[in-house]
Amino acid sequence: MSNSLQIPRRTFLRGLGTAIALPSLEAMIPSRALAAGSAKFPTRMAFIYIPNGVIQDKWNVKGEGKDFKFSQTLEPLAKHREDLLIFSGLAHTKARANGDGAGDHARANATFLTGCQARKTSGADIKLGVSVDQVAAQKMGGKTRMPSLELSSDGVRLSGRCDSGYSCAYQFNLAWKNGSTPIPPESNPRAVFDRLFAGGGKKEVDENKQRRERYRQSILDFALEDAKRLEKKLGYTDKRKLDEYLDSIRELEKRIEAEVKSDVELPPGYRAPAGTPRDFGEHVRIMGDMMALAFQTDSTRIATYLLAHDGDNRSYPHLGVRQGHHSISHHRNAKDKVEELAKINRYHCTLFAHFLDRLKAIKEGNETLLDHSMIVYGGAIGDGNRHSHHDLPVVLAGKANGAIKTGRHAVYPRYTQMSNLFLNLLDIMDAPAERLGDSTARLKGLA
Repeated sequence: MSNSLQIPRRTFLRGLGTAIALPSLEAMIPSRALAAGSAKFPTRMAFIYIPNGVIQDKWNVKGEGKDFKFSQTLEPLAKHREDLLIFSGLAHTKARANGDGAGDHARANATFLTGCQARKTSGADIKLGVSVDQVAAQKMGGKTRMPSLELSSDGVRLSGRCDSGYSCAYQFNLAWKNGSTPIPPESNPRAVFDRLFAGGGKKEVDENKQRRERYRQSILDFALEDAKRLEKKLGYTDKRKLDEYLDSIRELEKRIEAEVKSDVELPPGYRAPAGTPRDFGEHVRIMGDMMALAFQTDSTRIATYLLAHDGDNRSYPHLGVRQGHHSISHHRNAKDKVEELAKINRYHCTLFAHFLDRLKAIKEGNETLLDHSMIVYGGAIGDGNRHSHHDLPVVLAGKANGAIKTGRHAVYPRYTQMSNLFLNLLDIMDAPAERLGDSTARLKGLA
């Protein structure tokens, strides 16, 4: 246990162009609450989007409630069984054409967190609605250094024509501040890292970044003296926790630099944005690790991650899948393409499992960061072959500080609006809303 030192939760290790937020330490918790085991930790909320639908008979689990068996696709998540709530029956009916013709991929991305029908336009007159993450961020984002964190594995596109006459803004953004303003995600891990750990103004940050690169210095070198001063005041448990945290930052920094310089061959038809890792899997793992660090330091409590935009045609040669993802999603029940798509679906689950591993490994009091989070993983297309927007693949991980009952499979009537789930999540985040998009009522049976 720590000594009697009491430090504010928002404590930073500072140095030239550096402001490193600290994880939760015993020294930040009032001694009375620590002794009673009643320390409170904030609830975090994140959304991770997967594109192009799934092979549903390989995704769907058998059994209801606690009595369910993992499917072939979801099996990589089995070690987190008690932390999962698997949904069946959810739908996004506003992602359907509803008279607007083709464009299911653009509408899927647009509707996923808004529950709204996107106006079909490739011009500047885009119209959608506020997304669930931004409803929460607008109501309680002032409690953290960043109201929300938006990430992507793709480049950023805010204009131009994409899917069937829809603006690219719909397809490449998950977070919407309002009906006409998407919040662009960041795909460059280095930029995210600097946003989390570099302090000062932009000019100062850029100058010191150049200095670090010139002398091959870690961002931690700039805050080393401050870290040493703090460690002298901490108890044994906090010293160990701080050392582990700083080691994780240094390790992540090295991984970012190594991947950016990597000569990994890119899959055909895929161009990585400048400054991002060339290996997709490592790119996703790094972004997940930074989300975890952002939550661990309470830099933000809200995040979205576009694993890949709907319609993405990335290939996966390391899985033996050399055709593009979108292309094989229209498999017409061809056995070889069905198997290839199932491989991609399962691979994405392994990447999600890595993120959950990371959250599970971070201790907060007597529980873990995963216990204090709710992470929604899924997409707004069910069957990619038919472009259906019901029977959506949706999994929620984390107990949200006890507000969600996990370790089960929840089956709802077919075509239950996914937006209903968002109302529950906003309640848990202490940002209640009467409606969001096409919501009709809160889901029953979450707790």
